[in-house]
Parts: sequence; structure tokens; C-alpha cells
Amino acid sequence: MEKQPTPTKVYQNHHLDSSRWDTYEPRSDDVVITTAYKSGTTWTQDIFYELIHGDDAEPLPRKLANVWPDAVFLPVDKAGLKQWLANLPKQRYIKSHLPLDGLPYFPEVKYVVVCRDPRDVFMSFYNHFSRYTDEFYDNLNHPDKLVGEPLPRCPEDIREAWKSWISEGWFPWESEGFPFWSNLHHTQTYWDFKHLPNIKFMHYNDMLDDLEGAVRELAGFANIEVDNDKVNRVVTATTFEAARERAISEQDTSQPQTFKGGAGSFYFKGSNGRWRDILTEEDLKLYDQAMNRVLSPDCAAFLENGRSALT
Repeated sequence: MEKQPTPTKVYQNHHLDSSRWDTYEPRSDDVVITTAYKSGTTWTQDIFYELIHGDDAEPLPRKLANVWPDAVFLPVDKAGLKQWLANLPKQRYIKSHLPLDGLPYFPEVKYVVVCRDPRDVFMSFYNHFSRYTDEFYDNLNHPDKLVGEPLPRCPEDIREAWKSWISEGWFPWESEGFPFWSNLHHTQTYWDFKHLPNIKFMHYNDMLDDLEGAVRELAGFANIEVDNDKVNRVVTATTFEAARERAISEQDTSQPQTFKGGAGSFYFKGSNGRWRDILTEEDLKLYDQAMNRVLSPDCAAFLENGRSALT
């Protein structure tokens, strides 16, 4: 019998609580979008939202369709999370940032793993982290729910942030990703099981180059029927510009904000290669060391180059 993934780690910190997945009851058509952060998670969620709900006369609100069980800071406990998942109509797509060694695996569920060059991930991560508001820090580090050490403030020096991010881990079994959680280790845990038919790898660069092809590929993987009109509609609705405008128009300004500048600042540039003007030769040596330390050569090649590395 083929070996299947089994959770061996518990992820609990200022952002994550893997035990919240204990409430999850799988459906045979579920899709779990499981990515390292800043690798195209929200983009992929938008694609599935449009594929599943976009043609409805009264579509389910996006904030109800988008579920992230492992997020400890959401204002819903485990019982509420279980009810939320149970009440979702139609096909469900569920977000996770957990590595596969901390996420329950079910053969009937489909897992979409979206990857991105780690250097581009860092640039997006730094923009994300550096814009946290005081209110959000207070939420993350609230003593009533915090497990472990509080999230430290983002360094003002981007290269200082890079050095700790690429060479320190938050959890004892990690060696990069500080002060959040792993980026490289996350991908490797799924890459080790890439032969399983219900685990699909996508790459941010390939999605940028051919969004139409990505929409068709994801729809096919999830057994969602599409025609040309539907594909074109989904593509139009899920460009970077459309997503940013939607985030701005739909933000609730009456509630405490996560990011300085509001929801629109979550979408910064969506581009690649900005690290070339920031990271030095010394910084990139740390990167090479981390890649060699954590990843298999084929996984490292895929992270940097996407589908072209497989050919």
C-alpha cells in the first residue's frame, strides 16, 4: 500500500493553530488551497470563488466562502468553525498555510499547492509584515489566545528582516521563516508526496504568464465544468488589478484594520524580481545555504523556475 501523509507536528503560534483542523469533516469534492504565505493564496481563492460562485444570481459573499481554519486570530472558536464549514453550500475551497506534516490528509480531498520563488515571497512578505497595524499586533499577541512567544515588530531594515527570515525558524524543526513559519519546509513536505494524484502543484510565475491556462487547469483538477465564456469571465475577475480594486471597495472601514493604508495595501505589486535591487551577494549566500539545507534539488528548481524546471 502506498504511503500516505500523516501529521506529525502541531503548529501553534501568533498566527496558526493546526488543532483547529480537528473540526474538519471532509467532503469528496473539497479543495484545500495550501500554500506558503505570499505565494498566490488569495489569487487562487479568487479563482475558485469565481469558478464556483461567480455565475450565481445571488453569490455567497466572498468573506463567507473564504475559510482559513488554521488562522488563530479569526473571531470564531472551533465549534463556530465547524458550523461555518458545515453550512457552506456547493463545493468548498478551504485555505491553509500549514505544511503537510501538520495538516490532516484525506485521499478523497484535492490539495492545490501554489509555489513562488522564495526571494519574491520575501519581498511580498516584507511589505505584508511591515504594514501591520498596532491593532492587529494587539490581536495576534493577546494573552488570552497566544501560544508561545509574541510576534515581534517588523524590523525597519529590510535586510535585517531577510537575514532572520532566511536563516532562523520559529518552530524547533524549522530553520527558516522567522518570525512567522517556514516557507521552504512547507513546500518540501508536499513535494515529497507530489506523486499522489490528489496533490497538484501550481507556480505563481506560470499563473502570471498564462492565467487562462491556470483557470482551465484548476477547473479540470477540481472537476468544475467550464466553457470559453466562463473561463474569460473568471480571468477578467481575477487579475491583480481587479482583485485590488475589489479589496478597496469591499473593505469594512468601521472595523480595526490589519494593514496600514487599508485592505488595498495587501495588494502591493504582484510582480517578481524586486529582490535584485535589495539583496546583496552576502544575502544570497544565505539563500543558497537555506535552499541546500531544506530542499531537494528538484523542489528547489521548481520553486525558482516553475513548470519549466520539470521539462
